[in-house]
Amino acid sequence: MWDLHVGESFAWLRSLPDDSADALITDPPYSSGGQYRGDRTQSTGTKYVQGGVRDPGVDFQGDNRDQRSFLTWSTLWLSEALRVVRPGGAVCLFTDWRQLPTMTDALQAGGWIWRGVAVWDKQHCRPTRGRFASQCEYVVWGSNGPMPFERDAPTLPGVVTHHQRGTDKHHQTGKPTPVMRHVVQLCERGGTVIDPFAGSASTGVAALLEGRSFLGCEVSAHYAEVARARLGAAAQGVVLTSQDTAPGAPQESLW
Repeated sequence: MWDLHVGESFAWLRSLPDDSADALITDPPYSSGGQYRGDRTQSTGTKYVQGGVRDPGVDFQGDNRDQRSFLTWSTLWLSEALRVVRPGGAVCLFTDWRQLPTMTDALQAGGWIWRGVAVWDKQHCRPTRGRFASQCEYVVWGSNGPMPFERDAPTLPGVVTHHQRGTDKHHQTGKPTPVMRHVVQLCERGGTVIDPFAGSASTGVAALLEGRSFLGCEVSAHYAEVARARLGAAAQGVVLTSQDTAPGAPQESLW
């Protein structure tokens, strides 16, 4: 089962009933991509798409907050999501190294228990001589209150290694489907995953493929269209490529 709402995420979260989900798994706008405010206010294509890429994709909204407003904004929606996820449910938030400290603060300020940080090793990055490679992104994770050991979920490795393939990239900052299939297993089997920043629905696709239900929200009409195509296919056990969801692709073949 899945449903995708098109609109603003905070209003959507307020519309959801108490204790109606088993996990919050999301990849919110990082408001990152630079050291200074001027860097953060650039287009998302400039910040996150490597040079030389022929089609940078469609820019997305909400990625230009400074550090203090990012913390305040994140605390607000995380507080509302806490009400929606049942006690003992899981939370997983993607972030990069710049926003990692702020995201751990926001998680706790929102009322969640912070339990650790998992690592996505991307295996590639923009090379910078004389420095450590920034080849990892992170998953800040925790729970709504105590997290019973008898939950119907496996023990997951704390590091997942997977290269982002072009055929699996439907969004400027979309995460690989195999990475998301790994992460959504923290939700109990048969449970419901919510994602207030669905993007191209990588979280939702992974949830459906792993036997979970999915409820998501996306503000961009373009990415919502891509997300619906992917979710409809995933409900049938089919994983679409980026060519399948490119502009002009035959929509009748996606469902």
